[in-house]
Amino acid sequence: MPLTFDLYWSFRSPYSYMLCQRLVALEAEFDVLANVRPVYPLAVRTPEFFETRDPLWFTYFQVDIHREAAFLGLPFRWPRPDPVLMDFVTRTYPTEQPHIHRLTHLGVAAAERGRGLQFLDEVSRVIWSGSVDQWNEGDHIARAAERAGLDPVELNAHVDAEAERLAAVVEESQVAQRLAGHWGVPMIAFNGEPFFGQDRFDQFKFRLEQQGMVRRDG
Repeated sequence: MPLTFDLYWSFRSPYSYMLCQRLVALEAEFDVLANVRPVYPLAVRTPEFFETRDPLWFTYFQVDIHREAAFLGLPFRWPRPDPVLMDFVTRTYPTEQPHIHRLTHLGVAAAERGRGLQFLDEVSRVIWSGSVDQWNEGDHIARAAERAGLDPVELNAHVDAEAERLAAVVEESQVAQRLAGHWGVPMIAFNGEPFFGQDRFDQFKFRLEQQGMVRRDG
């Protein structure tokens, strides 16, 4: 039986993008399995979080995301467009969002088809790597779904038909995430322990090894 863990993940989180490829490689090499649970970003579920941040929080964040991507050897650019629409004058987030809810629901649907991690990986590369402009136009996301082993026509039709149910699944995951020990993303929950942030991957792997993680070819 594989060692399983919950992965709480957001399409608007650069650090989620930075973690994803390592998790794909981990699953390919070892007998472990991610239970993918996409959640809405803080900007959508708790926008007041940003209203109370010291201005240095934003300054440091901008420095750190570019530094971390360079350290990991990942191509990186802030998405065009941002997955979450923001009013830069008021620094607020409108209730009506054109992208993030559908992206998140697509992630849930992909996870229900057993291709969640692969879908997150492929889509986050499209959004965050800077390889395309206007990731939301054309067939960029559809082609990412195909690379993840999914039928984009079927996937989109399902998301259209099941929007309310998928939104409820996301809400359940957000409640479960807090109960597991944190609110931010990316977050892994394994064996009763939360691992918040892509920089906790090595500690997470250490815990897996303590629990007897084995190679798939072993």
